[in-house]
Amino acid sequence: VQLVESGGGLVQPGGSLRLSCAASGRLFSIAAMGWYRQAPGNQRELVAVITSGGGRNYADSVKGRFTISRDNAKNTMFLQMNSLKPEDTAVYYCNANNGVAHFWGQGTQVTVSS
Repeated sequence: VQLVESGGGLVQPGGSLRLSCAASGRLFSIAAMGWYRQAPGNQRELVAVITSGGGRNYADSVKGRFTISRDNAKNTMFLQMNSLKPEDTAVYYCNANNGVAHFWGQGTQVTVSS
């Protein structure tokens, strides 16, 4: 499974960004996909996850502001991020899980600053 993120960048507080994750390879075995982030000096943390059945879970820090979705026909997952805060600044990683292994993208930088 190969994952490629895009859509990061610099945005002012209160702004919005949409991240995309294009997936390829043996996708039939994927049980869930998600977004993680890692800020300097911090551990990588789960932001949001979506299962193959469409179930969604979010970190408390992003509930009500971020929305995870997927387009199965295009093998693409999205993260719509609204009302961004400086503390959302991090490298965001796409993740896919087949129940045996985790697959990661290369990451995309999101910087929230005025």
